[in-house]
Amino acid sequence: MKKIISLLLVMAFVPMLLTTGCKKEKVKTDFEILNEYAGLNNLDLSNVLDGWVIPASKLNVDPNDFSIQDYYIMDFRKAADFDAGHIKDAHNVSMGNLLSEAENAGGKPILCVCYTGQTAARATGLLRMAGYTAKTMKWGMAGWHADFAGKWDANATDYDSPNWVTSGEPATVSEFSTPDFSTGKSEGADILKDRINAAISNTTWTISKTDVLGNPENYFVNNFWPPESWNEYGHVKGAYRISDLKLETLKNLNPNETIVTYCYTGQTSSIVTAWLHVMGYDKAKSMLFGANGIVHTKLLNGTAGSAPKKSWKGTGSSSANNLGYYDKDGNLHGPE
Repeated sequence: MKKIISLLLVMAFVPMLLTTGCKKEKVKTDFEILNEYAGLNNLDLSNVLDGWVIPASKLNVDPNDFSIQDYYIMDFRKAADFDAGHIKDAHNVSMGNLLSEAENAGGKPILCVCYTGQTAARATGLLRMAGYTAKTMKWGMAGWHADFAGKWDANATDYDSPNWVTSGEPATVSEFSTPDFSTGKSEGADILKDRINAAISNTTWTISKTDVLGNPENYFVNNFWPPESWNEYGHVKGAYRISDLKLETLKNLNPNETIVTYCYTGQTSSIVTAWLHVMGYDKAKSMLFGANGIVHTKLLNGTAGSAPKKSWKGTGSSSANNLGYYDKDGNLHGPE
């Protein structure tokens, strides 16, 4: 009888062993692999943003020919505008050939330039995630010479909307699912390359203030600036304020919504949006010109967050330089 009982116990235990032994480990998603790889390789948002922007006044500009020998300059404006005037030795680049052009830098730091600093900021973020040393020229060519100031002059405005308010707390933060994407790759480095290329191909990364303020409930709006600026300058009604955005807090963003990031100038939000795209938040957008396009006068006169320095033509903003530039025929247009 004892032998029969022992045999029955063994027979019952063997399937348990087999089941336990065959149990597979949970397969990591592409997002989980990328997130882990980004953390191990200093690609968290704070690393990507560290020292990413420099005003023309802080560059080592040659006083004779106005060249910048410290950088390989990539200019992302349209060819006709580049031909009309550009920094000496700059290279006219499209976002599509961002990485192939970066290879020509030969290890030299890259300075990204555009009209207003917003496209350049996006390019800087993608280059940094791809392993290059890159910076954005603050304010773009608008901050190099007054001849190029038109886009900022036209867009640094005061805009009245009932959905830009000066009271109310930020929306309550929740946790959401992570982005669901598949690259067909299994290594973090390969997934990163795939995602950078996907971000380069994403041409719908900006959104206007009129769209956001017209229907803010249609978007997951994130105010990317310090708490002291929240009430002094106002904010989009119902916005979140996740300024401490990082790999760990990505769970607080909803990948199924259009995530709109806005800042003071649209430059920081551009690089943040580039980072979000690489991390799988393909619907993310940057609000063009930031708060400078809504409460420009308040920013010029404000105190919170050193706002004048972050305002077009604000005190200390380095947005009104007049440095020499060249046309397509090599003619120098000197400073005024």
